[in-house]
Amino acid sequence: MSHDSEQNQRSALQHEAEHASPGKKNSVLIYLVILFAAAFLLLLLSYFMQQRASKEAYNTLQQSSNSAVQSLDNMLQENEDLKDQVAQLEQELEDAKEQSTQLQVQLNASEDVVKALDSLNHLRALYNQREMDACRSYLASIDQAQVEATLQTFVEQNNDAAWLEVYNPLQAWRDLKEWLN
Repeated sequence: MSHDSEQNQRSALQHEAEHASPGKKNSVLIYLVILFAAAFLLLLLSYFMQQRASKEAYNTLQQSSNSAVQSLDNMLQENEDLKDQVAQLEQELEDAKEQSTQLQVQLNASEDVVKALDSLNHLRALYNQREMDACRSYLASIDQAQVEATLQTFVEQNNDAAWLEVYNPLQAWRDLKEWLN
């Protein structure tokens, strides 16, 4: 009987386990569903947080990109402005060089006029002191054609000047040369 009694006891335990099991199985199943739902909610929450962080990072990068493009546009515009300034300054330099060349030509012409007038005055001074040999010697030592051409150009350039009616250096030069010959 011990074997029967043991078997009866087993049957009773098995019967009890079968009847007690659905309650325990349901609570385990509910527990698993709750854990799965919590894990799913955490994953969903993590996904939305990641999306938000990505969107913020994208916006920051977009602003940075826009700023870089704006800076590049500003630099390109500044570069164009500087190129325009360089071209303008080069033109001004070219104009200044041309003006300098013209002024140098005028200065050289003025120096030639001063030399010619100086020669005329030196010759007049010698003539007025009645040193005819010194006058002839001075005339022989200078380029008479150059002096006369310079005085001719000077008189032509100042043709409308009223002082030429009072004193004409070209005429004075020609008169002195004629008196000495």
